[in-house]
Amino acid sequence: MEKGILDLIRFDERGLVPVVVQDYRTGEVRMLAYANREAIEKTLETGYAHYYSRSRKRLWKKGETSGELQRVREVRVDCDGDAVLYLIEQEKNRACHTGERNCFYRNLDGSYALDKPLPFEVLARLQEVLRDRLERLPEGSYTTELVKAGFDRIVQKAGEEAVETLIALMNRDKEKIVYESADLLYHWLLALTYLGVDLTEVLEELASRFGRRPKKEG
Repeated sequence: MEKGILDLIRFDERGLVPVVVQDYRTGEVRMLAYANREAIEKTLETGYAHYYSRSRKRLWKKGETSGELQRVREVRVDCDGDAVLYLIEQEKNRACHTGERNCFYRNLDGSYALDKPLPFEVLARLQEVLRDRLERLPEGSYTTELVKAGFDRIVQKAGEEAVETLIALMNRDKEKIVYESADLLYHWLLALTYLGVDLTEVLEELASRFGRRPKKEG
């Protein structure tokens, strides 16, 4: 990782800068922490998230005791230079010391906020669920039923849902389009997960095409 970013950061009078920690795969904000120059240098050198503990007055590596390591894919600095963004992969999926997947698990009224994923994180969160189903095969699960029927059955169901989605599109029925598209995405993602294909690989391929000129025929 590039160390040139350090020259762009405006550390406060304590030598600290807030670090927003965002999941590279799901897009969710996992936590907010603080870092000094040394912590960011360690992050850039090792590829794993380091922070500065204001209470313990020392550098700390996320997951050094819990095993909840954060592999850093990218480090960004904001427009004013007074905040940093770590784009991370959470290795064991629990970023908060309470055991929650992220630290922002409460609404202002105190209610639990993580039961329903936000729209932008749905597919990545769904793949997490599907991986768990494939590993445990819990009884009574529709996913378990499909997996036990075999990969060909999964692909067949994906094909059926694709046809139903196309019919809804041809009929311009928006309600059916939304419903059938959700079914299609589930079965498509199950097929990917069964084969060990990470959703991120597909999205990165799509992202690589941004700004690319279409190939000319002939």
